[in-house]
Amino acid sequence: MQVRLPRRGFWCECWTESLTEQGQPTLVASFDAYSAPQADRWVVVALQTISPALDSDASAEAWEWMYDGRIDTRRALLRAEPCTVSLTHAGTRITWTIQPVLFLPLAHRQGTELQACAQDFTPRPEE
Repeated sequence: MQVRLPRRGFWCECWTESLTEQGQPTLVASFDAYSAPQADRWVVVALQTISPALDSDASAEAWEWMYDGRIDTRRALLRAEPCTVSLTHAGTRITWTIQPVLFLPLAHRQGTELQACAQDFTPRPEE
């Protein structure tokens, strides 16, 4: 049996938050990256995709980060430091977070008997 060890990587999330209404931030997307370049590229692709729809200030923020701020982000990720990229568009703050993590391998279920407690699990209803 091959033993799989934890693997270093980055957990990336994109959150939005209204600056004009009360409420909790909303998770829009998440991504598991296995290298610093892959993690910051995820943010770049998102920014390139949405930049045509952003107001001029937010678009300028996005392109400034892609050309200048990205270097600092990549360096921080290579040091395994968490990073955040944020911009504001039309009363909404959009934030990408990148956290260094250890991805734990999951046990292979095929051909094995699950613990009795696994049958007791019921997912929470969606809110």
